[in-house]
Amino acid sequence: MKKRTWLGFLAIASILIFTASQVMAAPVTINWWHAMRSARGKVCDHMIKKFNESQSDYVVVGTNKGNYDETVNAGVAAIRAKKHPHLLQSFEVGTQTMMLSGAIYPVHELMKDNGFDVNWKDYMQPVLSYYMNADGNLMSMPFNSSTPVMYYNVDLFKKAGIAELSKTDPISWDKLGEITTKLIASGVPAGMVTAWQSWTQIENYCAIHNLPFATKSNGYEGLDCELAINNPKVVNHITRLKKWMADKRFLYGGQKYQGPKAEFIAQNAAVYIDSISGIAKLKKAVKDFKWDVAPLPVETWMKEPQNTIIGGASNWVLKGHKKSDYKGVAAFLNFLATPEMQEYWHKQTGYFPITISAYESLKKKGYYKEQPYQEVGIKQMTRREPTKISRGLRLGYFIQIRNIINEELELVWNDTKTPQEALDNAVKRSNVKLREFEKIYKKK
Repeated sequence: MKKRTWLGFLAIASILIFTASQVMAAPVTINWWHAMRSARGKVCDHMIKKFNESQSDYVVVGTNKGNYDETVNAGVAAIRAKKHPHLLQSFEVGTQTMMLSGAIYPVHELMKDNGFDVNWKDYMQPVLSYYMNADGNLMSMPFNSSTPVMYYNVDLFKKAGIAELSKTDPISWDKLGEITTKLIASGVPAGMVTAWQSWTQIENYCAIHNLPFATKSNGYEGLDCELAINNPKVVNHITRLKKWMADKRFLYGGQKYQGPKAEFIAQNAAVYIDSISGIAKLKKAVKDFKWDVAPLPVETWMKEPQNTIIGGASNWVLKGHKKSDYKGVAAFLNFLATPEMQEYWHKQTGYFPITISAYESLKKKGYYKEQPYQEVGIKQMTRREPTKISRGLRLGYFIQIRNIINEELELVWNDTKTPQEALDNAVKRSNVKLREFEKIYKKK
């Protein structure tokens, strides 16, 4: 009887030990909330799968939380409820708010604390500079980075007797005026359309021409900054677009990208300004005409145009998790930045490879000879070292400010206000938002 009892005890003990070892060996779950949907969401799923297969200590779970606004709002609510993920993707206009939120674990500290000696010089500097603090330290990890370019319908250009455009040397806005005039004369319903009008026609227009979007180096040097977009050069640019509306050289298709993109695909407009991330979608959507990509136009008085600035989003590490979890977070971010993953991401989406090594690897493999338009945005963004003005924008309540600019521009397009009146009011309204933000965050 005693022997059986002893054997039973040993059996139970063995089961307990085996179960305990299984628990101890269970991988740590890392949660990543992001805004990538549809095809881009599937690309993210593939990258997550690759990381999970590459090791057994961690399992990353990616969850789409809607669009950028919805994802950030979900993150904020989760932080307040103390049920937040390890990683949260936030678009570039939320950078200042995220930096001052008190909820983040700066990426430069995360990587160092967890033994990852990152060569930050290998990262594209115009991308890094957007997410650095005043001391030059990286606060979030760049992920999907883009910049605007100019798409054009090669077939419609040819029909109008217009030569294909250079992929490196930008044409002037005056030249684009001549081109769109010829396009209209050849029977094209409209000359150009533009997506994300604040980002492409004001924010990047200012960066290319080294014009301040806001004072205090676009907000990098102080919360007490003010908008500066009602200067004569920006006013003249918007005035030109308004004049082009009269003879259909410019068609307003909406604030975001859906309307302008639809006009371009339907061949109602021959020139389409939008993000490089539109490349993958155009490849799938356009079947009946040839299109290509060129740099954004530049004013004739700007002899050495500056870099364009980025759009897209970065991954923010949120505080409040176990110290041991962050080793996995750092490992995952390091994995996403490998040449293999960056090359895959770039090819599948059109977004930049964020490291120079990934870019150089693609060049050596001849990728840009096969897909030359994929390199246009990279060369445009890296053609100059960023200045204090062209490195990016660091504004509080930037989401609301963009909405204000969009609202005021629409009043120009519908003949309610002059460009000067609209931009003056955009500055006035935006400065109210900047003072509200300053009041809240100045003490932090």
